[in-house]
Amino acid sequence: MVDLRSGFKILGTVIVRELHRLVSRPIYILCLIVAPLISCIFLLTLMDKGLPERLPTAVVDLDHSTASRNFIRQLNSLSLIQVVEQPNSFTEARESLQRGQIYGFLVIPESFEAKAMAGRQPELSFYTNNGYYIPGALLYKGFKTMSVLASGAIVQQTLLAHGQYGYEITPKLQPIVPDVHALGNPWLNYSVYLNNTFIPGMLQLLILLTTVFSIGSEIKHGTSREWLAKSHNSIILAITGKLLPQTVIFFVVGALCQSLLYGYWHFPLHNGIWPMLSAMLLLVIASQSYAVIMMSIAPSLRIGLSMAGLFGIISISITGFSFPVPAMYSPFRLLTNIFPLRHYFLIYADQALNGIPLYYSRIQYLALFLFALASLPLLPRLKKALQRQIYVP
Repeated sequence: MVDLRSGFKILGTVIVRELHRLVSRPIYILCLIVAPLISCIFLLTLMDKGLPERLPTAVVDLDHSTASRNFIRQLNSLSLIQVVEQPNSFTEARESLQRGQIYGFLVIPESFEAKAMAGRQPELSFYTNNGYYIPGALLYKGFKTMSVLASGAIVQQTLLAHGQYGYEITPKLQPIVPDVHALGNPWLNYSVYLNNTFIPGMLQLLILLTTVFSIGSEIKHGTSREWLAKSHNSIILAITGKLLPQTVIFFVVGALCQSLLYGYWHFPLHNGIWPMLSAMLLLVIASQSYAVIMMSIAPSLRIGLSMAGLFGIISISITGFSFPVPAMYSPFRLLTNIFPLRHYFLIYADQALNGIPLYYSRIQYLALFLFALASLPLLPRLKKALQRQIYVP
């Protein structure tokens, strides 16, 4: 047993040893500082406008009437759509779509104007490339919106031709007027909800990989016994001394990313920065704890890196920001609760986006705190692996 003063002295020795290791290999600088910041800046600048605009599309006009030309002009006036081609046939449009020159196209059938004016309901066909999910979904939305508006315009012209007045026609075309107010993200900005999960997700992945690498490389290069000796054979001091510098660096980098999100880009932050900084600190420690668990279960650098990569990628997919968790199958819905990123996402949604009282996020904070402690029961197993110092290629 060591007293408190000796424990701090030993811990300082281990921290100094780890700092020497961090500055001696460029890969640590890359994973700790360069990669997170580059990922953050890349994602933020990639979605700087918030919503893709002027998506290239095509219109196949088989009618060549005044109504069809007017429809194309109105379609091109939408901010989401830019009509860059007007092929002569469906085949030409499909080939452009397959070559990647456009994201979708719309087909105006023959006799479009005549059928519309006669009330015979002409059909507009539109095709989108959903291999590109966001452009495809936005084009589908634009095509559908313009089709509905075109239908209303034709009905209006028909009623006007029959002698009805404008004030009589409007209630028939739109009997109920919706008053839409988007909550939390009134700009419908994709960057607001994507980057608040992508960036912490990328940071968590790098934390997992870096922590596994720093522990696994001790076993691979036969320095784990020396590491334990520096800590006077205390696995608690050994792990704390190794991970504490990384914790500080990752937290500072995470806080810097949050300052870009909420300070420079002015994303919604209704309850102030402190709830999000607390969540970031807990996410960093919880991710390191998961990496320690992985190395305790399989003390092999190769297997550990594979487990860390798989866990980090699945975390981004199963968090619930793209596909709602309540709509998942029950086993997957329960599985989401073991991922720290899921709880960070819920804290962000409650504290930054919606601004509800901190009390309602207590379960998420508690979960992250318990994740941070989850590796403690497995430390004796990791200590045995470090003492055996057997490298499994």
